[in-house]
Amino acid sequence: MPRRPRIRFAHQVLILQIGVVVLVAVTGYGMAAWVQRDELRHQFGWRALTLARAVASDPVIGDAVASGDPQGVVEDRAERFREATGALFVVVTDRRGIRLAHPNRAEIGRRVSTDPSAALSGHEVVVIERGTLGLSARGKVPLYDHVGTLVGEVSVGFDAGEIDRRVHRTLAIAAGLAAGTVLLGVAASAGIGRRLKRQTLGLEPHELAELVQEREAVLHGISEGVLALDDGGRVTVCNEEAARLLDVTPARRTLIADLPVTGRLKAVLEGEEVSPNLFVVSGDRVLVVNRREVSHGGRHLGAVISLRDRTDVESLARELDAVRTLFDALRAQRHEYANRLHTLSGLLQLGHYEEAAGYIRALAEVPAAKEEPPGSVPDPYLGAFLAAKAAVAVEKGVELEIAETTWVPGRVSEPLDVTTVLGNLVENALEAARLGRRRPARVEVELLGDGHDLHVTVTDSGEGVPEDLKEAIFRDGVSTRQGDGERPRGLGLALARTAARARGGDVTLVDPGEDDAGAVFVARLPEVLN
Repeated sequence: MPRRPRIRFAHQVLILQIGVVVLVAVTGYGMAAWVQRDELRHQFGWRALTLARAVASDPVIGDAVASGDPQGVVEDRAERFREATGALFVVVTDRRGIRLAHPNRAEIGRRVSTDPSAALSGHEVVVIERGTLGLSARGKVPLYDHVGTLVGEVSVGFDAGEIDRRVHRTLAIAAGLAAGTVLLGVAASAGIGRRLKRQTLGLEPHELAELVQEREAVLHGISEGVLALDDGGRVTVCNEEAARLLDVTPARRTLIADLPVTGRLKAVLEGEEVSPNLFVVSGDRVLVVNRREVSHGGRHLGAVISLRDRTDVESLARELDAVRTLFDALRAQRHEYANRLHTLSGLLQLGHYEEAAGYIRALAEVPAAKEEPPGSVPDPYLGAFLAAKAAVAVEKGVELEIAETTWVPGRVSEPLDVTTVLGNLVENALEAARLGRRRPARVEVELLGDGHDLHVTVTDSGEGVPEDLKEAIFRDGVSTRQGDGERPRGLGLALARTAARARGGDVTLVDPGEDDAGAVFVARLPEVLN
């Protein structure tokens, strides 16, 4: 079992997001300060260089420096340049680096404190250096007289402290923006944390992991098929049993309407028909389907559909019906023979011995038949099955007749398929005749063998099939009568057609019935006779 963290996952996410926002803000703040400082130094340096070029371009200054400045012109003109531009200093030197102009008169006549060699060699220089007036951004250019002779240098500087002051003002504004960004990030992180909590229903990651593991164990460990849908009708979960029963493995997020299913099963999956324990036919299977809508906190989340395979159970039920039918026939025969024995016992008790002997002879006489009676079925399985159905028909007040044109020369090789088709057709016909208004109520069965194929025609005296059900009568769940609560209605004809088509045959309604006759169903069963 995973160890549970001390801090809730939503709080961990909030702390992490706040840390990231703060880190990004601080990093951005530092980068902005560095870029701003570098840009200002560059600007101040070029500003000093531009002013130095302007001073050096004054021919009066160049000629004065060449003559040793006996009139003190250089200092005066340099000071006017400095005051006009707000520079920290404007220094003019001769070729030896001796100052001829300086804001501090005490420094005039002394050698400059920084290296003048680059400018005195004819090159321009932009540099940040510390001199007698402190740290400054400096521009140094060579000084020429009117004939172009190099006579000295001009050095202009701007206070580097101004750079720091401007950077600090800019960073103060940036700090406010960074603080606002951090606060906005914290608020957004808190909102994301709350949304995450709602999306996960307040569960922690280890709880979600446990739920997923439990879900996988349950879904793949049960014998039922489970299909889960979201609120948009898309498949989110489908276990192996559901894929087997549906004969399709849907990809995640597949629309339920796109699944290759038809009939009543499709209506249940799409939510058009909702009822507990619905019996539907899917291919050659009989399924019990349940659909349940899922909601949480008043919000519709989707639906869960369970599928159970009842094919084997339904087959056993059909076989049990056949056994019960045979049992009913045997019970009827037992009742008949019991009556005969009671008659014989009464004759003996009353001393009518000659009448008793005659009664025994009458029971023992079996007339020899020269040929099969009309409508007989030589196959023992079909004969026993129809005899049993005839006994059931008698109990329902219906006459079950075998058509005189019946002819089955072979033997049944596929009794289960034949029982499913013939049994459902006869059972439906008996119910239709029993509930119909025509009397006597009757059902006629015609069996014709054609090589290995068997053709079945069942006609009843019922009310027939309504016009609006002619096309739908073979769909599962469709019936001309209501269920009795014991077994689901609307499966018999669907199962009969499914069984016939599985063998390459079919079951069809050739006559829905008229005013003087009931419905006529015909079935073709290939390769069921030897």
